[in-house]
Amino acid sequence: MSTRLNDARILMYSHDSFGLGHLRRCRTIAHALVEDYRGLNVLIISGATIAGAFDYRARVDFVKIPSVIKLRNGEYTSLDRHIDLQDTLKMRRSIIYHTAESFQPDIFIVDKEPMGLRGEVEETLSYLKERGTKLVIGLRDVMDAPQLLEAEWKRNDVLSKIEHYYDHVWVYGPPDFHDPLTGLDVPPTVRDKMDFVGFLQRSKTQSESTSHRTEGDYILITTGGGGDGSELIDDVINAYKADPELTHKALIVLGPYMPGEQRLRFMQNTSDIPHIEIIEFDNRMEDIVAGAKAVVSMGGYNTVCEILSFDKPALIVPRIVPREEQLIRASRASDLGLFDMLLPEDAENPLLMAQALKDLLKRAPPSANGRNLKLDGLENISRRVSEWLQPDDANQGVSVNA
Repeated sequence: MSTRLNDARILMYSHDSFGLGHLRRCRTIAHALVEDYRGLNVLIISGATIAGAFDYRARVDFVKIPSVIKLRNGEYTSLDRHIDLQDTLKMRRSIIYHTAESFQPDIFIVDKEPMGLRGEVEETLSYLKERGTKLVIGLRDVMDAPQLLEAEWKRNDVLSKIEHYYDHVWVYGPPDFHDPLTGLDVPPTVRDKMDFVGFLQRSKTQSESTSHRTEGDYILITTGGGGDGSELIDDVINAYKADPELTHKALIVLGPYMPGEQRLRFMQNTSDIPHIEIIEFDNRMEDIVAGAKAVVSMGGYNTVCEILSFDKPALIVPRIVPREEQLIRASRASDLGLFDMLLPEDAENPLLMAQALKDLLKRAPPSANGRNLKLDGLENISRRVSEWLQPDDANQGVSVNA
């Protein structure tokens, strides 16, 4: 696709308080857009502590805002414990606003949090709306259990703010998979703005630099950022210890946010298990998923998109607190016959987990269920961007199946 969008600018916001999901989703969309349109520039505002650990294509850059960490109880704290949380939030708000003011984007895409962390993008939304920027909130396929999401959004009057500020609500999933606002009293004006663009397909990075290479067939065990993935890794290790018949190679990726003492414990705990290899982190997870025989994960959005993109048999052991997002996504995918699911309390039983891993090796890939699940999110986003930035010849050079 060679359509030229001279000097068009897209600003993206990713609050990133815990894990890598938001930044990876924004980066995927940004890379697809600059590949489709020469002359388009994308700037991502991110709070991820390791935003700089990823490669960015030409014409994609990021602005790092001070990091805020989400604790397990749902509260926030500054990454730098010497700085007061309110001061950190004030800095973040200011950087976001002044970045938008300097960059002057044609489109502003906000990931998952409509008003940003603690309302930090509302002032920027107000400014950009006044100057005619197209404003988009992107929601993942599953947000949370309806009662939890409703309580959180009611407290902050989020639905009426979406109605006021945003031109479009993109849902990064197909309409027949899950509605992220199901169970909420959504105003018709907000419903009218909703656009189920589809899952965001992934491809191999085609990078020359040495991503991790492992020999032979392996089951990949990934917990995303790794900040809350230690239970799943414990379950896999205990399964290997409990069942001598489990001899298929397992590659465990700990994730960059896994605490140091847990990393050390896992390394020591597996030194006598020849079938397990552990690496800390790889910024090209797409390539590692593509090379796997099967995948074991917690069911975060990006990993699920990778599993579907590369058509890998998968076992999902979802996190169930403090959010139910992974449980809802895994249950729905399991009902559709896409993946196997094991609840955390069952995965804690080493023999049950060992059997699930052995069953996984015989499982058909997701495509075998005949549902023909489309992953056309990036194509659909690309088309919408083209329509907004080139209204006269909206579909020039763009081939998208609606």
